[in-house]
Amino acid sequence: MPNLAQTVVVDDATASTLTAPRSDIVTERPWTAADDAAWRERHPDDDPATEGWTSFAVERGPMLAYRRDVRSTPAGDGTVRVEERTRYQLALGVWSGAVVWPTNRALRRTVSRQTTYAPVWAPPDGLDARSGRVLGLLLTLALVAGYMGTVLTQTITFAADEFGRDTTAQGNVLAAVRVGVLGSLAIVALADRKGRRRLLLWSVALAIAATVAGAFAPSMEVLGVSQTLARGFQTAVTLLLAVVAAEEMPKGARAYAISVMTMTGALGAGMAVWALPLADVGERGWRIIYLVPVLGLPVLRRVGRTLPESQRFVRPHRQATVMRGHARRFWAIGAALFCASAFGAPSSQLLNDFLKDERGFSAARIALFTLVTSTPAGLALVAGGRLADTRGRRVVVAVGVAGGAVVAAWGFTTHGWPLWAANLVATMLGALAVPAMGAYGPELFPTAARAKANGILQVMSVAGSAIGLVVAGHVTDRTGELADAMLLLLPLALIVAVLALTVFPETARRQLEEINPEDDLTRPGEGEVIAADPATADLWPPDGPR
Repeated sequence: MPNLAQTVVVDDATASTLTAPRSDIVTERPWTAADDAAWRERHPDDDPATEGWTSFAVERGPMLAYRRDVRSTPAGDGTVRVEERTRYQLALGVWSGAVVWPTNRALRRTVSRQTTYAPVWAPPDGLDARSGRVLGLLLTLALVAGYMGTVLTQTITFAADEFGRDTTAQGNVLAAVRVGVLGSLAIVALADRKGRRRLLLWSVALAIAATVAGAFAPSMEVLGVSQTLARGFQTAVTLLLAVVAAEEMPKGARAYAISVMTMTGALGAGMAVWALPLADVGERGWRIIYLVPVLGLPVLRRVGRTLPESQRFVRPHRQATVMRGHARRFWAIGAALFCASAFGAPSSQLLNDFLKDERGFSAARIALFTLVTSTPAGLALVAGGRLADTRGRRVVVAVGVAGGAVVAAWGFTTHGWPLWAANLVATMLGALAVPAMGAYGPELFPTAARAKANGILQVMSVAGSAIGLVVAGHVTDRTGELADAMLLLLPLALIVAVLALTVFPETARRQLEEINPEDDLTRPGEGEVIAADPATADLWPPDGPR
C-alpha cells in the first residue's frame, strides 16, 4: 500500500484547500468513527496520532482503501506549515502498478489542488471501487483477446510460404475467417438473455482452445477453419467487453474505458508481434506463436472468480428489439463500420505482406516497424477517449477516420523514412477515433438488445473488412502494388466522416437511460419488464463455486 507523506509551507489560501476535502482524482468526505473501526480492523498495526489532525475517507474513487490525514500549523510569518499523509490501495488489480506513479503525483499536488478536474491521464468522470475493479478485470481479458485477434494477421504470410500459397489465397483466408463473426452473433444475442459474464468467460476459454488448434494445421484450409472458430469467439469477447464497460462505467468515462481496453488489447497484439521473430527460426516456426494463449487459462480462472455480472443487466429493464425506435442510428453506425473496415482491414492486415514482398523487410524488421509505428498509438487512444468523453464523439470520429485513411493511403506509395512516418501518423489518427466508435455501439441500444445489436453491427463491419480484403488482394495481384488498392478504397473512409458529422447522435456524458428511454423504468413505456437472476448469472464455471 503506497504511503505518501509530505510537509509544505504555503500561504493561507492554499493551506485551506489542503485541509479541506479534495475533489479531483478522488472525492473525499470527512472521516467517521465507522471508518476508523474498519481501518483499524484491516490495518491493526497502523495507529496514527489523531490530535490536531483532520482525516478524510474516499467518497468516490477507484480505491479499495484510502485515508488522508492532514494538519496545519501557522508559521507566524503569514505562511502555514501543512503536514499530510495519504495511504491508499487502488482497485485496478494487477493493473494498479501501471498507474501508481501518476497517482502518487496527483495525490501529492499542493497549489494546483484547487482544481476539481481529474488529471489528464485519468477518466473525466471518476471511477468508484466497483467500476475500478471491473475495469481492471476487463483489461486483463482484453490483453488475452488482443493477442488471439492478431496471431493470424501476423503469421499468415509465413503460413502461406510453408503451404505455397499466394497473396490472393491470403486475402481469401483472411476474408473467410470473418465468417466466424456469425458465431459471435449467436453468442452475444444469448448474452442479452443469460447474462454478460458467463458468455464472456466461456468465449475467452473457447477462443484460446481454437487458437491453439492453429498450431497443428496441416494446410491453409484447416488453418482457416480453426481460426474462423477462434475469431468468432474472440469477436464475442471483444463485443461483450465493450458492453460490460458501457454498463459499468460512469457516463463520462465510457469512451475512456474503451480507450484503455483497446490499448491493452493492442498490448496483447504487440505480444504477438514480439513473438513474430520466432517465424524466422524455420519454415514451421510460425506455429509456435499459436501456442502462447495456453498461458491465458490460469488468468481466466482467476478473473472468473471475481468478475461480477453487469449491474445494468441484473437491474430490471424493459424488453426491447434492435430496430424499434433505433433504426436510423443503427443503419448510420452500421454503414460507418462497414466503410471504415473496408479500408482499415487491408490497410493493417496486408501490411506485413506489403513490407515483406514490396519493400523487402525481414520478419525481424517487420516486427521493429510495427512496434515503432504502432506503440505511440497508445497515447492517441487515451487522448481520443478523453476527447470523446469531454468534447463529444462526432468530431473525433470524423477527424480520426478520414485523416488516418488519407495519410495511410499515401504511406503505401512511399519508401524509406516517409513510409515509417506515414504509418506512425496514420496509426495515431486512426487511434483517436477508436474509443468514440467503440462506445457508440453499446450506448445506442437498450439493455435487452444491446449485445445483439452490437453483434449485428459487427457482422456489418466484418462484411466490410472481407470485401476490402478481397478487393485489395485482387488489385494487388493484378497491379503488383497494394497502394493501388488502398487509393481505390479511400473514398469509403471519407464517407465515415460525412456520416459522423451529419447523422451520428451525440452521446457524450449522457446516462444510458437517457439515450435509451426504454431502460428508464420511471418513465411510462411499453414492454415487459425483465430482470436477470444474479444468483445464476454469476456462476463460473456453471454449478461451480465462486
